[in-house]
Amino acid sequence: MKRFLIPTLPFFLLAATDAFGQDGTTIDSGDTAWVLLSTALVMLMTPGLALFYGGMVRRKNVLATMMQSFVMMCLIGLQWILWGYSLAFGPDHWGVTGGLELIGLNGLDLLAPSDYANTIPNLAFIIFQGMFAVITPALITGAFAERMKFSSFLVFSLLWATLVYDPIAHWVWGSGGWLGNLGAMDFAGGTVVHISSGVAALVAALVIGKRKGYLTTPMPPHNLPITILGAALLWFGWFGFNAGSALAADSLAAVAFVTTNTAACAAVLVWIFLEWKIAGHPTALGAATGAIAGLVAITPAAGFVGPLSAIVIGAGAGLFCYIAVALIKPKLKYDDSLDVFGVHGIGGIWGALATGLFATTVINSGASDGLFFGNPAQLGLQAIAVAVTIVYALVVTFILLKLVDAVMGLRVEEDDEVEGLDITQHHESGYTGLA
Repeated sequence: MKRFLIPTLPFFLLAATDAFGQDGTTIDSGDTAWVLLSTALVMLMTPGLALFYGGMVRRKNVLATMMQSFVMMCLIGLQWILWGYSLAFGPDHWGVTGGLELIGLNGLDLLAPSDYANTIPNLAFIIFQGMFAVITPALITGAFAERMKFSSFLVFSLLWATLVYDPIAHWVWGSGGWLGNLGAMDFAGGTVVHISSGVAALVAALVIGKRKGYLTTPMPPHNLPITILGAALLWFGWFGFNAGSALAADSLAAVAFVTTNTAACAAVLVWIFLEWKIAGHPTALGAATGAIAGLVAITPAAGFVGPLSAIVIGAGAGLFCYIAVALIKPKLKYDDSLDVFGVHGIGGIWGALATGLFATTVINSGASDGLFFGNPAQLGLQAIAVAVTIVYALVVTFILLKLVDAVMGLRVEEDDEVEGLDITQHHESGYTGLA
């Protein structure tokens, strides 16, 4: 095979060199097409998140909120190519990081079969995983919506992706990562994506403080149709997120596709019936939030469990996330603006633990059985992964927020917050002519 890395070129130009000749490889066109399609689906999730979050804030902050998600596609999209992929999936160092040997994708034969899935090229695996890296820090933005400086947000997100997301991804998915070697299972990102971002969101909400007028001034969602559309796009993209994580167009992808949809359905029904019983009305916002909770919870288990187990996991997500958002949060009075911790943190924790309950080798022969299939030790391994992810994300996120606050300040001025971040941070309005 012809190599296409030219040592005399700067590392940041290597990806532009020619790549020819794939004779003798095991690359499969069907698997590659499925992973590339899944990559596009996962990419769509971040604009979907922008709509989901954008509809829930007040109209004066809609563009600023959506901008935070949109810009992540660019900022982390470049970070991933330049050094993020190397830290997450490069050659292992002590089980905790991939190091910088692959910085700028230097040293990789980009068209060769991936070491992580030998029927697809390296580039397909790289860009698929890159979309996971993009959406994870974007999830955190819901916690500090309507009050964080855009400049500080950019710096924090870049640091967080580098020092929190990339190492955790290596621990769980990278070759030699210590949690993966331990036997903890995470099919598509329960620990890597949802617990890490959910815990970081809670820390951010506490560090940056409550919105002005929180609990005394009504702050209803300004455009629920946008939120419903965003939830639908997230659900659609989640098929790529979970089924694409099979990294092949095979029966395992079909299992993950079905369990993903099934869990979301169960979570929506549980959430709206709880609302109906407790609050008196089933709401559209509750249905949308319940769907995301179910999708979060099934993510780590999607390729390890069957459809009936997915119903239980989805129902549990509807129950536990509803309790966290509707009952516990109002009592504790913390201002996680768009309930990132209550949905992604709690849903991710439940899903990771549920993997240790319901996983079965009947579904995935390369996995381990869970507690209900005769292997109680797997639940313990899942609990270790959950605990370690919580502690690491909490500590490092706190340090990064305090560092950025000391250097730049995290929060906009009070007058700017009152006027709205659309005008004060971006000098534009989502609804020209409307108050």
